[in-house]
Amino acid sequence: MWTKNSIPDLTNKIVIVTGANTGLGFETALALYEKGAHVVLACRDLYKANQAIEKIKQHKGTGTLEAAKLNLESLKQINEFCEAFIQKHRQLDMLINNAGVAMPPASKTNEGYELQFGVNFLGHFALTGLLFPLLLATPKSRIVTVSSNGYQGAIIDFDNLRSEKDYNAIREYRQSKLANLIFSIELNRRIKAKGQKILSIAAQPGANKTELTRHLSEEEIAIGIDRLGEFMEPWQGALSLLYAAVSYEAVGGSMYEPENGGLRGYPTLATIQKNAMDEAVAIKLWHFAEQATGIHFPGSLPANTLAGCVTFTVTIAS
Repeated sequence: MWTKNSIPDLTNKIVIVTGANTGLGFETALALYEKGAHVVLACRDLYKANQAIEKIKQHKGTGTLEAAKLNLESLKQINEFCEAFIQKHRQLDMLINNAGVAMPPASKTNEGYELQFGVNFLGHFALTGLLFPLLLATPKSRIVTVSSNGYQGAIIDFDNLRSEKDYNAIREYRQSKLANLIFSIELNRRIKAKGQKILSIAAQPGANKTELTRHLSEEEIAIGIDRLGEFMEPWQGALSLLYAAVSYEAVGGSMYEPENGGLRGYPTLATIQKNAMDEAVAIKLWHFAEQATGIHFPGSLPANTLAGCVTFTVTIAS
């Protein structure tokens, strides 16, 4: 049984956790801080990020904490976050792409993409691409991207990513989480092909009591509990993310999830369904994301060149 106690010492490690002010992100940041990491809580609301830091400090871990503003709805603001981070830090040991929005009313990102697809997937694609040189320059770095068990019933509808046809909140959420899983697998494939030393790993946390359900009615939540069973507390759902981030046994290109049907329990290796393993879809999605964000993942960048590489230019596609 893998628990927080299994996490090794993380002194001198630097970690970004997106959406770290609440739920799974908060528990992930807390656990890493307790083990000595410097944790950057990258959140849309800086006030809430600082509130989370004060709560985390009450646990008296051995790490350090930093709040940073990151709005994944805006490519411009993602670029600003990355510029500021690279000006301040010279390594990035773990990037945990956790933040997400689930089943909101129909809405779009600043660039006009359906909000869930834009935030959950495109925002993290852009963030990862802009930070990729720093990850390459950091030995044994990892990228953890959060998916969901709901990916299993999804497809990528390339003709409806701006809600051109219609909008279905649950369908779009599942699609965004399928996109995250495909991205994680395809990124690891590309990393291996170049002989680079980064691990790209996916995690899905199962059924948890988090603010992710804030757009659902009490009746809809009750239906979910009836179908899935009682939800876990966030600390336990976060274990799958933490396992992917720090376990010596975690494997790139894989996904980790709760052991009991992917819904509850302690982390285990997931069996990834065929809809996330289609390489042709992965390549098409990758190219789409490059065009949508204007971001292309660079090749290897020697560590000694980072000092002159503190500004990235994002071409925002219309």
